[in-house]
Amino acid sequence: MRTQEKKETEKIIITPEDLHKPVYEFVKRVFDVVYSVLALVVLSPVFLVTAIAVKSDGGPAIYSQTRVGKNNVHFKIYKFRSMCVNAETLQEELMKYNEADGPVFKIKEDPRITRVGKFIRKYSIDELPQLVNILRGDMSVVGPRPPLVREVEQYDAYQMQRLLVKPGLTCFWQAYGRSALSFENWIYMDMKYIKHRGMMLDIFLIVKTVFSVIFKRGAY
Repeated sequence: MRTQEKKETEKIIITPEDLHKPVYEFVKRVFDVVYSVLALVVLSPVFLVTAIAVKSDGGPAIYSQTRVGKNNVHFKIYKFRSMCVNAETLQEELMKYNEADGPVFKIKEDPRITRVGKFIRKYSIDELPQLVNILRGDMSVVGPRPPLVREVEQYDAYQMQRLLVKPGLTCFWQAYGRSALSFENWIYMDMKYIKHRGMMLDIFLIVKTVFSVIFKRGAY
């Protein structure tokens, strides 16, 4: 176990050769567009039911938030609202209960999460509106999760490498444990993805993520 932990904290340096993959980038973009369009059509009933359920507590169904994308470019990410409407103003009071390490804020029993929100987060339904971000080109289906602005402000030079590629809906972190993993392992997995990314790896991670979501591994 200790050997594995040591391996997952080793630093991976991203080279220009790792980033220069024009054929892969083209195929990936075509895949992203086709995937997001099909998913939006097929999952439209899920969108409708979820929107109605989230609206039932009186707040907006869709929540937008500024995230950091490729090359440190900011964009608005879309999610089904899973927390109370004043969740961000309450976070300062809850910081002392933070269970995550690094610049990330996570509480397993976060009191801001609504009843509907708890369900849609468990099955990652709250993330589905990001299919629109993928269609727009802000994100990809597979890539490091887009961080918050305040998180990036605490990154060191090594961690900033996460921003060298387009962020995604899923990556190693979602496929292998989600919130149950440490920030250090999360960074390691993102660097591993950037180093070895390709369409076969992307498809593998999509399939792996589906199983992780179905069995609710590490979600809160």
